[in-house]
Amino acid sequence: MMTLSLHTADFSCKTNTSGQAGDFRWDLDCSEDRISLRLHSERETVLGDIKLKFNFPFEKHDMLYLNGYQSWTDSRERGVKGRMHSLDRVPKRIVEKYSLDRYGDNRFVTYSRSHRQQHGFTYGYVRRDEDFTLFGSLAEESGFTILRFDTEENTVTLEKDCVGHHFTGDYTVFDLVILKGTEDAVFDEYFRMLGVEPAKGKRLSGYTSWYNLYENISEESIDADLKGFAGSEKLPDVFQIDDGYENAVGDWLVMNERFPHGMKAAADKIRAAGMTPGIWLAPFAAEKKSILVREHPDWLLRDENGEPQMGGCNWSGFYGLDIYNPEVRDYLKQVFDTVVRDWGYKLLKLDFLYAACLIPRRDKTRAQIMYEGMRFLRELAGDALILGCGVPLAPAFGKVDYCRIGCDMTLNWLGDKIMRPLHREVPSTRNTLLNTVYRRHLDGRAWRNDPDVFLLRDDNMKLTPEQREKLAIIDALFGGVLFTSDNVGAYDEAKRKAYERIEKLDRKCVTAIRSTPSKLVIHYRDGDKKCKLTVSTR
Repeated sequence: MMTLSLHTADFSCKTNTSGQAGDFRWDLDCSEDRISLRLHSERETVLGDIKLKFNFPFEKHDMLYLNGYQSWTDSRERGVKGRMHSLDRVPKRIVEKYSLDRYGDNRFVTYSRSHRQQHGFTYGYVRRDEDFTLFGSLAEESGFTILRFDTEENTVTLEKDCVGHHFTGDYTVFDLVILKGTEDAVFDEYFRMLGVEPAKGKRLSGYTSWYNLYENISEESIDADLKGFAGSEKLPDVFQIDDGYENAVGDWLVMNERFPHGMKAAADKIRAAGMTPGIWLAPFAAEKKSILVREHPDWLLRDENGEPQMGGCNWSGFYGLDIYNPEVRDYLKQVFDTVVRDWGYKLLKLDFLYAACLIPRRDKTRAQIMYEGMRFLRELAGDALILGCGVPLAPAFGKVDYCRIGCDMTLNWLGDKIMRPLHREVPSTRNTLLNTVYRRHLDGRAWRNDPDVFLLRDDNMKLTPEQREKLAIIDALFGGVLFTSDNVGAYDEAKRKAYERIEKLDRKCVTAIRSTPSKLVIHYRDGDKKCKLTVSTR
């Protein structure tokens, strides 16, 4: 197994270095604004750890951002003494019992316990006041690039998620661009270099059934929520049915007893009410109790020992599917043909997508698998809109129309007390709100951002009125999707006016954003009124 570790002299080094060992060759090119490492082998080569480290002069007031592994992963600016928590303090038996290490990067990334070491995926930046230094990978399809900022050692380290990967011929390990300028300037240039065209979708308003009844939906509850919009002066664009209609996750064409008339009938009602029908699917996942798992165990993603790979503990626990199994692909084609073309759903919320790349293959890294999975989904969806969720971000750039950029919100501020110390993807209103602000650079570039829902209702609710208002305002200011799970027909006059006011807010209303290690402050205009909103980040 080939292992390579390189160290450059400093951030601004200009180095062109090559090495040869038998049939194997490596070429390293460094300049002030780009670093690339390419390998070539005439025979099959197995990769080990590949790291490249260079110096960077961090300063004590710098704010650092490192993009999290997938759409739910907490991703925010932190100071130079920031630390990311991991599962290292959770008993191993609990981690294994509930598959807690499957949601994020805990299985293949080593977390530091230092308060001066942070890591992320694909891109990150150092901000000094309004000056940004962006480190962005242009070579993610060959394998995820892990960036590490060490503010004690004053280094940036690049690591490639490619251990055990077999290749012959050419392999691009790193192609890192280093851009300096304003926020808009560096991110515009980065996405131009990626070849991702600016997202052209309009901001969607809508309703989703999840954050009220959760899985306990029925034809009756859907009808009741549809009636809540009857007579509205401005209907939402989308009415989306979330989890709870299917027999089990994976059994997408088998309805449970609460939907006796099937999902085409539900879509027809939504369309008749003047809205676009949307539906939730988790195409790369199948729960243990599903018919799919019982009848097609050979469809499951398995490791080299033949063990099926759990994707997490949701529902009855669920497995990832092997997207390279022809029968799995045929099944998913049948599902999408039915959902889009027969039932008539035109917005597909596709969730838990990371399940496709839980483990690498002999000849494909996790990133290669995820890229191919996203291309497959785009092909299957046709002209239907895709709202991606639970997905590693880079493979979804330009492949989805809308994408979740934070974890699930919760009906209280910090989420379940028992779950807070767990993985970085656990549901939390505060965390998803922060992701909405700090991943704002993706909106309009990679896709339109989905910040999850806002809620104004008083019932079935533990968020305070002030917290509900903060959530709604930030969703409106920074989101490309503005969804609720409220029955708007039950709103009183004050809530109807609040709903209408929130819909008028957007990114153009933001006048300033101030971020420190302890708090986030947003200045914005609400009509002619100057406003300020503060959120604690600790």
